[in-house]
Amino acid sequence: MKNAHASKKPNLLYQQIADKVRGIIQSRRLQPHDPVPSEGELAKLFGVSRMTSKLALELLAEQGLVYRLPRRGTFLSGQQEGTPSNDKMPLEREPDSVRAEEQPCKQIALIVPHLSDYTSKIIAAAENEVRKYDCDLILKISKDKEDEDVCLQRLVEGGIGGIILFPQGRKTCSDQVLRLKLQQFPIVIIDRIFREVSIDCVYHDHYQGSYEMTKYLIGKGHREIGYTSNPVNHITSREERYQGYIQALLDHAIPVKTQYIHFKNVDCDPSRMNESDPEQERLIRANPQMTALLCGDDYVAISTLYTALRMEVAVPDQLSIVGFSDIHLSALTPIPLTTVRQDTEQLAQSAFHLLMKRVHHSMEKPITIKVQTTIVERKSVLQCASS
Repeated sequence: MKNAHASKKPNLLYQQIADKVRGIIQSRRLQPHDPVPSEGELAKLFGVSRMTSKLALELLAEQGLVYRLPRRGTFLSGQQEGTPSNDKMPLEREPDSVRAEEQPCKQIALIVPHLSDYTSKIIAAAENEVRKYDCDLILKISKDKEDEDVCLQRLVEGGIGGIILFPQGRKTCSDQVLRLKLQQFPIVIIDRIFREVSIDCVYHDHYQGSYEMTKYLIGKGHREIGYTSNPVNHITSREERYQGYIQALLDHAIPVKTQYIHFKNVDCDPSRMNESDPEQERLIRANPQMTALLCGDDYVAISTLYTALRMEVAVPDQLSIVGFSDIHLSALTPIPLTTVRQDTEQLAQSAFHLLMKRVHHSMEKPITIKVQTTIVERKSVLQCASS
């Protein structure tokens, strides 16, 4: 018998790992057809080789506790712990999420962290792209980090073909996303990057966009250029926009003046953009020499513009203001806003093209795609004499 040798040597390392997997199944209260840790995840978790992890999972599969699918991973079978069986699980008992790899992909999910002008553009572009692949788009709006994990889990359990995720602001990649990556589930991250893990992502080049806008202001003769933004909150796009501003000043031998830089304590409220913002008012009042202000997004820019006008600071004659994103309102403000445009159609097109490669089991290494931005010139910047 296959297990005769194992019964003589109960302390083999792969058998110990198999026991630990049983413990994980019980502690996590996994249900039939839930994914169990992959070979790579087990190797990392317990400090063993992938071969040892593979042998452990194969042992559990022989015992009927789990079943394994090529390029999909390992899943908990319908067998209860302690009732091993050597019979393989019949195909008709597998859930839709397992059968999905043998069927044409018909549903793709898009998860966004909020509804805004920017995410609405992404949704519209995504709907247009998904139809090109004869698929349906399932939209989820996550409430917070925990809800994002719940959305991911339910979509996978429901048999979704692939997922495009616009994550909540996180310092590191979530365990749920990492688990899907290790299971080689088709998932593409958009508008964020996780530097600690290599994973498919498509995002706008926020750094270059901010760099080019700062360079544009310098080209207009400005040297006293400030920067203001919503709090960073581990959101990489906000980090990169700030870094682009700093680097452009340094590259043009312009001193970075910390008094010109302000990160808001709380996010700008889009419903109150036409009101005076006390934080922005203090920034403007404290720095009368500042001639231009680069804002981390259009909401902050529009709020700052209205604040300046209520202070009777002429825009752009006394203070030039620019934004980032090119939301619809940016062209409708009292002084139409010069801003950085993010191409949401290109973002969606690149993300779906990459996702469908993964759906069809492309084994390429993780790919990062940067989508370039452009400057939209309107009326909020003054051409001034360079100092």
